[in-house]
Amino acid sequence: MASHPYELLLLDLDGTLVRMDGTISPAVSDAVLKASATLSVSIATGREKHDAIRYAAQLGLTAPQISDNGALIFQPATGEPLWSAPLGEYLVNEIGRHLLELEVATIATHAGGTVPPDANISSFNTIRVSALDLEEEEADVLVSHFNRCAGLHVVKVFLPYNRLWAVDLTREGVSKGGALRKLAAMSGVTPAQVVSAGDSYNDLDMLQSSGLRIVMGGAPEELMAVADYVAPTAEEDGLALAIEEFILPLMRGSG
Repeated sequence: MASHPYELLLLDLDGTLVRMDGTISPAVSDAVLKASATLSVSIATGREKHDAIRYAAQLGLTAPQISDNGALIFQPATGEPLWSAPLGEYLVNEIGRHLLELEVATIATHAGGTVPPDANISSFNTIRVSALDLEEEEADVLVSHFNRCAGLHVVKVFLPYNRLWAVDLTREGVSKGGALRKLAAMSGVTPAQVVSAGDSYNDLDMLQSSGLRIVMGGAPEELMAVADYVAPTAEEDGLALAIEEFILPLMRGSG
């Protein structure tokens, strides 16, 4: 019997797996359960580890999960880090100095969790810093500034809870796409054997690195351009439709 063409399924969280109200619909939950009988399923989110753990537990996922925009791969049952990519003291200080001058809301994370709000981020082994709650024009200016800082990966991310934007900062080469390649290597498969689904700019290199690309309705044009399948929005249970009508038939057809 022929082996399956795909082995891993990577799912963005907000706008893909999760609706605007922060919930996973019953239809999507059921579809992911079906997919997990054939594929190893991992969340790949820009959010912190504890959010990925919560949703992975809700779906019964046991494979390694990806958080912090690709800066952390961990075991969902224990939270144990399997791989992480610290920014390093110099970059953390450069980021912190500029964001402090701008007086914008920020969050920083390390492999163990979130840096306390009033703590000095340079005293932690920080893996991601994000500027939060920005108008899109503000986010674009910040992206332009940090793109001139050598050693950084910079991307803007839509925040569904308030319809504003964040700018995520990780080490150069550290992204969802980089984490996909790392997780594939850990799992003994190639990126071509990975299916991914996403809806925002921080999903683009993950999609480009995948063998099969699911893009959610309403995604930016750059994502639509690389899609193998465009699903309805998360509010319309688009991921469930993509799994039921596109992914699972491919898996059945490979046997």
